[in-house]
This record gives sequence, structure tokens and C-alpha cells, in this order.
Amino acid sequence: MRLELVHLDNAFSGQRAFLDACAERAAVSVDALADGPRVRLWGYDADLARLEAKLGESAHRHGDGGPVLAFLGSGDFHHVSAMLIARAAADASRPFTIVHLDNHPDWVRCSSGMHCGSWVNRALAISNVAKIITVGVCSKDLQHPEWKGANLTALKEGRLELFPFTQPPSKVSSDYGAGPSHRQEGGLIHWTSIADIGVAAFVELLLSRIETADVYITLDKDVLASPDAVTNWDQGRLSLGDVIALIHAVAGRHTIVGADVVGDYSAPSYAGGVWPFIRKWGESIIDHPRVALGPEAVAAANEATNMRLLAAFAAALKG
Repeated sequence: MRLELVHLDNAFSGQRAFLDACAERAAVSVDALADGPRVRLWGYDADLARLEAKLGESAHRHGDGGPVLAFLGSGDFHHVSAMLIARAAADASRPFTIVHLDNHPDWVRCSSGMHCGSWVNRALAISNVAKIITVGVCSKDLQHPEWKGANLTALKEGRLELFPFTQPPSKVSSDYGAGPSHRQEGGLIHWTSIADIGVAAFVELLLSRIETADVYITLDKDVLASPDAVTNWDQGRLSLGDVIALIHAVAGRHTIVGADVVGDYSAPSYAGGVWPFIRKWGESIIDHPRVALGPEAVAAANEATNMRLLAAFAAALKG
């Protein structure tokens, strides 16, 4: 396993024990602080391409062909995961499934560039990606999903399955059929939710839905209940223990070909011109809840979770 810290923000400042643990594992640091404000929340293609080239250079200089575990900072950068998945796919010899743990589905359409809420569509276009299974959503994104630009076609085609933690039926106007994670009755999609069947039963269901030998795991810590993480987004309801158990269960039956973690908190910083700044600032006002804790408490909470995730993924990736 190669450990990679992609520094797009200052999310890891104040996490001395975590940084020391990464150093002990010979972590590679990618200095992308200059890129972060330009691609935070979303980025134009040219800015994204520069960052992707930097990630590719890191792999060329330090890669050994083994799986990579990357920590990326804020969940505002979850679209960077699509770049890491593409990098893993380039080295893969066979198709793999993406297990996506998140409080948001990240499946909206984005016409120019890529958004942290649209990267799933970019990942679905990668040839080696057999399917994406999204786990843990309980945000408002599933309320009237068509109005919010959701890629429900991928759900209908079976290339995407979505298992919320808990979710009332979603109102839709088109027909999206039925699958392992949903069924449609009239104008309502009913979801197979984790809360309804229990975590243990869901883990077995998840394992039955992974049809490839290889798996890539991407984890946004906003899927966790608030005691286990402080993020830039609204929090989900899975416990850290449940998430770690799921990681171990998947790794027990499949080969983990890569993983990334986002969801540390950092104060937003935007660049790239006046209009992008205004748009991003407005979006953050609408979507980012206010963080009540001070910087030291935020760092302590996220560091404790990062230490446990580092250990869990290291075992899963055999590194």
C-alpha cells in the first residue's frame, strides 16, 4: 500500500499524531495547495487537468503498482476522487466496483468541469468501472431528485445502486423501474434503506451486490454521525464502528485496489476569478452548515477518526 496525502487545503493542520502516523508509513505528500482554491466545490476543465497531471506525476515518481490510500482533506474536494479512480483504473487488469460511502449521492449533472456533487458520473464513464454502489445517504438530495439533476438513468440501467441510511420515498415523474436498492410504485421510488434492514443484514446485502473480484472504496466522512466527524457538510448517521466493519467485510472477500478519504473540515477558500468566487461563496452559504466547535476540537475529532480509518484501510489494503 502506498499512502498519499493530497494537500488541497489546511484540513490536516492540528492533526500532529495523524501526520506522524502517516510519516511512519512513508506517506507521499502532494502539494496541491495552489490548486485547492481553484477546484474547491467545483473546477473548470483546465484547472482540473493541472491537478490531475500533478497526481499522475506523483504516481509516476513514487508508484510501485500497488494500491493507493489517499487522504484529500475537505469533502469539497470529493470530485478529486474521480481522478484517483481513473488513475487506479489505468493500472487495473480487470473491472472493479466502487463502494461509495457518503451522506450525498454526488450524481448531479455538471455541464462544464466537475463538481464535488457530480463526480459519480465521471467515474461511471471509466471503462474499468463495473458499477458504483452508494451507501449511507440521508441528506435532502433524494427529495425530488429529478429537480436536482440526479442521474437516475444510471440507477435504472443498474450501473448505479444507492442504499440510503434512511429515506422516505422520492417523488419522480419518469419510470426508473426496480433494482436491488429501489423499487418504483407510481411516481414514488422506495429505497432499500440500512435503517430498515439493520447494519449487519445490509453488509451481507452489500457483499452480494459486488460482482467483481476488485473493489475501490471512496469514503466521505460526512456519512458518519456527528460524534465521529466534523465536516463542511451535513452529517449522516452511520457510526465509525459500522463503517470500519463494512471496510473489513468487503476486504475479507475482495481485493481492494485503492481507496480515498475526504471529509475533514477546512475553512473555505476560493480562487479563479470574481464570478467563480461569487458562485462558490453563494453555494457554500446555502449548503454548508455552521460549525460550532473551535479549531482544536475540530482537529481532535477528525484526527481520532483518521487514525482509526488509517489502521482499517491499511489492513484492508495489506499495507
